[in-house]
Amino acid sequence: MNRLKLILIIFFTAGLSAAVTSAFWLAAFNRGHVEDRSAPAAPVAPQARAPDLVLGPSGLAIPVLGVKAQQLSDTFTQARSGGRVHDAIDIMAPHGTPVVAAAPGTLEKLFFSKGGGGITAYVRSPDGKWLFYYAHLQDYAAGLHEGQAIRQGDPIGRVGSTGNANPAGPHLHFAVYQMAPGQKWYDGTPVNPYPLLAGRR
Repeated sequence: MNRLKLILIIFFTAGLSAAVTSAFWLAAFNRGHVEDRSAPAAPVAPQARAPDLVLGPSGLAIPVLGVKAQQLSDTFTQARSGGRVHDAIDIMAPHGTPVVAAAPGTLEKLFFSKGGGGITAYVRSPDGKWLFYYAHLQDYAAGLHEGQAIRQGDPIGRVGSTGNANPAGPHLHFAVYQMAPGQKWYDGTPVNPYPLLAGRR
């Protein structure tokens, strides 16, 4: 009889321990879910910074991953439709090639220009004196938003042919503007990015 009592006590104790432990974990798990549902959704974190940046003599990174300085062409002064001058360089690369920030700053504007640059991004330098323009993107990097702090090498998007670009020649239209105090993202004086990235004219 004593042996039967001992077995019952062991089973009872084991069952009680299992029930208490299960109740603890269920309560902890459910509390986490309640908090997650009531908390505002956090923005999607940007992808990790590119580890294989190629820096030009100015310290700017070539903003298309996998492109070397010797592959760049100086298209800054080339003529464009309507009597315009290019005022930028085109960095040729296949559709979907990652585009990264040439320099740190604040993402000032995300803009779509159907007849111009298509999907574009404008990043202003921390001192406000420079603006970096990325155009004809296929899309934006996950979580990219205006006002976001950008580090050199952070993802901006992917090479595309949106806007007035030829789909047969996907590229990044990359421009650099010197900014005077108070100038907006659509202002500025164009500066040739080619020597800044390639070190030669």
